[in-house]
Amino acid sequence: MPVVSLREITAETVRAICELEPLEAQSQFVAPNAVSIAQAHFNPAAVFRAVFADEEPVGFIMWRPEEDGTSCFLWRFMIDGCHQGKGYGRDAIALWLEGLPAQGYTLARLSYLPGDAGPHGFYMARGFKDTGEQRANGEQLMELAL
Repeated sequence: MPVVSLREITAETVRAICELEPLEAQSQFVAPNAVSIAQAHFNPAAVFRAVFADEEPVGFIMWRPEEDGTSCFLWRFMIDGCHQGKGYGRDAIALWLEGLPAQGYTLARLSYLPGDAGPHGFYMARGFKDTGEQRANGEQLMELAL
């Protein structure tokens, strides 16, 4: 099985990362990677990485600290539709979560849009729990104590 890693996006890899797309049925649940990268450049707290399986780019992840200083928010996460079902998403989330306590975080949070092809089940399987909170745009909040 390929080794999954989270890597900085470089001038050499940015085009390949921007070309990654979720399955068509999932496209309403996550912004295009190019939009996410642009947003990150205007938010100094944002951290974003490419998800690689060995030397092949397969996804994108972006997060930011929350104002309380002890929780971290998963802002964007996607695995290319051609690479789903191979465990890359599971491994990428595990890598992200493993690094958070060393940065002083005790809670990981995220939001998702409910829907048939949405990510709710994936995040539940990673240990996240629904908080019962909802954002104005209809996104539901989940969290995981670290």
